[in-house]
Amino acid sequence: MTGRDPHERGRAANTLELLFDLVFVISFAQAANGLANLIHHENLTGGLIGFGFAMFAGVWAWINYSWFSSAFDTDDWLFRAATLLQMVGVVIFAVSIPQMFASLEPDETGRMVLDNTGMVLGYVVMRVAMLIQWLRVAVQNSAMRQTALRYAAALAIAQVGWVVLAFIETTVTTMLVGSLVLYCVELLGPVVAERHGRTPWHAHHIAERYGLLLIIALGEGVVGTEVAVSAALESSGWSPELLVLALAGLTITFSLWWLWFLIPTGEALHARPGRVFAWGYGHIVIYAAIAAIGAGLHVGAYAIEDPEHVASSGALLAIAVPLVIALVGFEIMRSTLIGWAHSRAETGTMTIAVVLIVGAVAITVAGAPFVVGLVIIAVAPAVQIVADELWGHRSRARALERVVG
Repeated sequence: MTGRDPHERGRAANTLELLFDLVFVISFAQAANGLANLIHHENLTGGLIGFGFAMFAGVWAWINYSWFSSAFDTDDWLFRAATLLQMVGVVIFAVSIPQMFASLEPDETGRMVLDNTGMVLGYVVMRVAMLIQWLRVAVQNSAMRQTALRYAAALAIAQVGWVVLAFIETTVTTMLVGSLVLYCVELLGPVVAERHGRTPWHAHHIAERYGLLLIIALGEGVVGTEVAVSAALESSGWSPELLVLALAGLTITFSLWWLWFLIPTGEALHARPGRVFAWGYGHIVIYAAIAAIGAGLHVGAYAIEDPEHVASSGALLAIAVPLVIALVGFEIMRSTLIGWAHSRAETGTMTIAVVLIVGAVAITVAGAPFVVGLVIIAVAPAVQIVADELWGHRSRARALERVVG
């Protein structure tokens, strides 16, 4: 546990990391499906609470493992065993998500009681494995001992809090307040620990790892669209609307992939390591937004299949809102890494894309067909792609040159 070389040439994700990532497909899919179902049943509040809880916990556990692996991956039997334990926790966490969403359906009195016991159990299993890893660093790496102990302390305090919160009977409001406090402990732990000694994470490796999780989140959108379209096909067969929905889902997915990988993340993180927390934490929202797009496409299939019970404007909003959050998030991440000066033109084209999306929702509310608004939303991100092909790549290259010196 002496740490990897942060300047190692050719560092790339290994097969264990790729295998670890795959189990998160389940949790992303479960969270998106739960959100779509509660929106369909006109319980947006419950859907957002459950989705936010599931996505934060899942992505945060992935982030902790990935940064630790970037710095201390020994690939010995103990590291592999701890990784397996974390994967077991992810599976427990993922299969418990539907139970949590079911508890958010109001009872006869309109009261919701959040049941997250299974999810917390899986989360704690994941985090205990991480605690073992940090204690191993503290024992075997004298230079990193204080940093590792601070990581371990924050982990231990938060896990005790999660267990208490899961096994006492609370209202949804109490659960949300308690969760917010524990989230702050979780998020502040690495910030405090890294001030006493930076762990030897590898900038290009971290950039690749985040890109791989982005692809998994985008893949959930593709799977969600396929499941929704398949269900509609069984009941009514192919229709022009379903074809448009399927193509729109793929177009949005492809555009988001294109736009994220335009950002020179590895080079910028290597040159500006001090911006890593803003960039790393900001992606929690981005991953959640991308998974929510998949849920929105699922709601879109409901609107096509059962227009009397699912309003087309509401279905379009379910796609448009997370897409706007993702596009704005990409721009903030780009500006965080390479500066606002470079992003003026890019911010302008992003604004045009957002205006198109808002306009699509507006005309749908005014009575335009759902598929018309959907087509506009699907092609809106292409504005940024075209702009980058015409001039953005040159200004980005100049900005990156200034960053790396």
